[in-house]
Amino acid sequence: MQKIGVLTGGADCPGMNSVIRAIVRKGMQDGFVVSGIKNGWLGLIENDMRILDARITSGILDRGGTILGTSRMESPLEEHVLNTISENFKRSGLDAVIAIGGENTLKLGLDLFKEKGLPVIGVPKSIDNALSGTDYAFGFDTAVNIATECIDRLHTTAESHHRIIVIEVMGHYTGWIALEAGIAGGADIVLVPEYPIKIDDVCEALHSRHRRGKTFSLIVVSEGANIEGYSLIQKNRETERRKRLTNIGEILASLIEQNTGYETRVSVLGHIQRGGSPSAYDRMIGTQFGVKAVDLVKEQKFGQMVSLHDGKIRSVDISLAVKKRKTIDDDVYKISKIFTEA
Repeated sequence: MQKIGVLTGGADCPGMNSVIRAIVRKGMQDGFVVSGIKNGWLGLIENDMRILDARITSGILDRGGTILGTSRMESPLEEHVLNTISENFKRSGLDAVIAIGGENTLKLGLDLFKEKGLPVIGVPKSIDNALSGTDYAFGFDTAVNIATECIDRLHTTAESHHRIIVIEVMGHYTGWIALEAGIAGGADIVLVPEYPIKIDDVCEALHSRHRRGKTFSLIVVSEGANIEGYSLIQKNRETERRKRLTNIGEILASLIEQNTGYETRVSVLGHIQRGGSPSAYDRMIGTQFGVKAVDLVKEQKFGQMVSLHDGKIRSVDISLAVKKRKTIDDDVYKISKIFTEA
């Protein structure tokens, strides 16, 4: 009897458990034993895994997070670590690994597939929908719904107190959450990493609204957005990785208040966008992704990632999915500008 390993890597997000549940149910139906690898790729380093069955995965569809736990590991790993993962994979009796995760988790899966011959299948998870090769990754819809609800709530406060409220949402490299939640929540200005922020243009838009009698405004900004002329990042000397210096929301609010005199407040949604029960859409798409992942194992299409394209569940090479980040749709961004100028 063949054995499938399943792991969840990187940051948690709603919908992970729906994928695990689907893999277990579909795997058992097709005659596989399914083993849950604990804490992402770390579980294969520490040889930490357990058999999953219908009983263990019952009742997890609506749960946020992941019952397997997770960890963050980035490509490339040192050779001896790759060797450890490969050796433990062989000793465990696994015939394939389904890796559920985002960019870094899938890059490691690709490294192991290419360099060590591990039979890996990827499932795309991305709160900010930044993975190429798929129209949507699970987790994104829930994050947008949560952000939209928060914008709705902040709208009444902004209007009551005649304030500018800056709402900082997730999106380190791409502005999908800010864009879709901003439009859905009726934000007056949407700011994303793909387009540098011109503070003079933002302030002029706010002045224009006030001249028309609009005494409050909502601004939605991605955490990774940058303001022209201001350095918001620093380099970590040890890892040479770019890191945030401070919250973009706080800096933006301060500049707006200085340049306009309008009372401005900040709300950073942060990890609230990751938590809680997944939306119906994420439960559905997660289930479909899990079933497709098992089919890819059966067909021995390793090195592939499950994807959604034109409403159909398909697969693409993992290498294409992690080659570049998927930036926002410019046509949708133009729609958000209509309401900035209205």
